[in-house]
Amino acid sequence: MGRAVRAASLGAGFLALSGGAVAVAGSLLEGTARIGFGPAGSAVVPLRVAGIMCGVIAVIAAIGWFIGRGRGRNWYLGCGATAIVAFLITAAARGTSLDLTGLMAQSVRMATPIALGALAGILCERSGVINIAIEGMMLTGACAGFITATFARSSGIGVIAAVVAGGLMAALHALLTITHRTDQIVSGTAINILAVGITGFARRSLLLREGLPMVKILPTIHLPLLSQIPIVGPVLFSHQPIVFVSVALLVIIHIGLYYTPWGVRTRACGEHPRAADTVGIRVNRLRIINVIAGGLVAGLAGAWFSLETTGTFDDVMTSGKGFIALAAMIFGKWRPFGAFLGALLFGFADALQIKLQVLGIGIPYQILGMLPYLVTIIALTGLVGRAVPPAADGQPYISGE
Repeated sequence: MGRAVRAASLGAGFLALSGGAVAVAGSLLEGTARIGFGPAGSAVVPLRVAGIMCGVIAVIAAIGWFIGRGRGRNWYLGCGATAIVAFLITAAARGTSLDLTGLMAQSVRMATPIALGALAGILCERSGVINIAIEGMMLTGACAGFITATFARSSGIGVIAAVVAGGLMAALHALLTITHRTDQIVSGTAINILAVGITGFARRSLLLREGLPMVKILPTIHLPLLSQIPIVGPVLFSHQPIVFVSVALLVIIHIGLYYTPWGVRTRACGEHPRAADTVGIRVNRLRIINVIAGGLVAGLAGAWFSLETTGTFDDVMTSGKGFIALAAMIFGKWRPFGAFLGALLFGFADALQIKLQVLGIGIPYQILGMLPYLVTIIALTGLVGRAVPPAADGQPYISGE
């Protein structure tokens, strides 16, 4: 208990200092910022008022965190952090305008590959297999999807190829780690390196040599009626197909994991494989199925990069998003909806740094580009609470021993 109280005191103290700094800085600022809400209009926000209000909210959240001695930490932290970020966004838009609705819609879009990667990790690790090869599966999917879409002249067929490519890489991981009991971290690292080599070779031998054109990216879908809702519509209901598929997979995997026999068996294999084997569950077979299913999802995440965003393929274009997906999985404590919230957090950080570069606030773009990775590091420090993996995660299982 003493350690928890000390951690709450330190966290609350840091949040209070940050809130106080925001209030002081805001009181010294002059001018206004125009915050837009899409078709719903815009509002002119005085920077001084925004700074003082956001700072006070952060300080109040810190006080609640301290009084509660850590209870409700995530809510207080979220409230305080939101207030501070709101001030930073407003200050960055000083003398200009910022479309908040567009920023939130971009956050959802940028969160998509991270969310899919996190779901892929959950499928694997809930059954007891560590999979740090999600980055490589994404990259392979992005490459295979683009090449297929180019030759087939169909982005839809390219998406299918990306999913299959991710599944094949996952099958290799399952073969090495489950069948041959290779160290799971070593196997994942090897697959990541292999993916970089294969995709780089494919790009140089097939794409650059042939001078193939860009493919048409997947179209934006506006859901009838829902997309017309002010503010909410553009943020949630006007996106490209993979965004909607990721939300559907989130719901399907959550229901499957907690309300179906498959989910019970998966969690049993990840927590107590010996007990699962005793009641007749074929542990390794289920693990293989889950790892390959995770690879299929990771391949879909790869298709997001090449077929839903850029319409082309570049070396290492996933830029570490597979590792950020693992951070989102840990952030969400191996639960689908928790991981999705983590993905939204990292997606917002990514969208924010892009927006700040567009606004030209005077900070070098290299530093702004670090923002999503800094958020990842902060999340992994345990600021949101201790994350405990499945008990048998990473442990090979040999039936009968």
